[in-house]
Amino acid sequence: MMDLSTTYMGLQLRNPVVASAGPLSQSVEGVRALADGGVGAVVMYSLFEEQLRREAEQTAILEDLYDDANAEAMSYFPTVPQSNRDASSAYLRLVEEGARAIDVPLIASLNGASVGNWTQTARRLQDAGAAGVELNIYFVPGDITMSGADVEERHLEILSAVTSAVEIPVAVKLSPYFSSVGNMALRLDAAGADALVLFNRFLQPDIDIERVSVESGVSLSTPIEGRLPRTWIAVLHDRLSASLAATTGVDTADDVVRYILAGADVVMTTSSLVRRGPAYAQVLVEGLDRWLNSHEIPLDKARGLLAVPRDAPADAYEREGYVSALEKAKSTYGSLR
Repeated sequence: MMDLSTTYMGLQLRNPVVASAGPLSQSVEGVRALADGGVGAVVMYSLFEEQLRREAEQTAILEDLYDDANAEAMSYFPTVPQSNRDASSAYLRLVEEGARAIDVPLIASLNGASVGNWTQTARRLQDAGAAGVELNIYFVPGDITMSGADVEERHLEILSAVTSAVEIPVAVKLSPYFSSVGNMALRLDAAGADALVLFNRFLQPDIDIERVSVESGVSLSTPIEGRLPRTWIAVLHDRLSASLAATTGVDTADDVVRYILAGADVVMTTSSLVRRGPAYAQVLVEGLDRWLNSHEIPLDKARGLLAVPRDAPADAYEREGYVSALEKAKSTYGSLR
């Protein structure tokens, strides 16, 4: 078997296949099943900014209720409002127990869209035993007057708030919808991101024409969705200090190989493990190993083999690929005019 060990955001991994944030990591048993399945690391499901904000609001209410508490206070036993389960405490317990239960890095995930005190939870995650933090900045600017520069600045501010609170590595999971993805990647890299995860999948609602209603829903990714992140990983490879993690569109070992050839340091998947179970991770790992052996290429040589050459102008390189694709389409399907 080939040496599949790799480094991601400064962490040593036994292989580059990583379980991304998803429903399979919601219990210690689930985390253990993913590690036993063969992944190189596990990213926990996300703890949301909204959950932490609600907890902070409930704490503030309790503090106000007890504000006049003293030895002779008539309202010493105030009515305590019913609150939801303490999401952060449950999450922290799972991080602590999960990190002890597995022999691969456990990476916590924080999901938010604004700058605020919720980012300080990253420190608690570190103290609980998380090997790193994946910062999922899920921000869809519904305010159409908000400029692209302001959107970018918010990402940088959130990253700065988290990196200033922890010593463990921090990854940023970002969307592909910036006006210049490459420049944003460079700025996040310069601001201290230890890894970039490409890309987040924004939920896109549909319209039910019979019920005349908007239907929201979650769907598993498909292999064709991997083309966009692979394009950008191929452009960014060897141009950043941060690690590059691929996510979206991983279904078979061939998809893992494609991402490695594009330049990914690790390849993350949830959809394939949800479809086939945590043990399918070993199938992905063995498929990668089989391909490397059959082509007699070690992992470090295969990584980025088909990336955009460092000395090539990336825009011209991409333009050339676009023109070639259209010419091929014309010969296959006829004129596109």
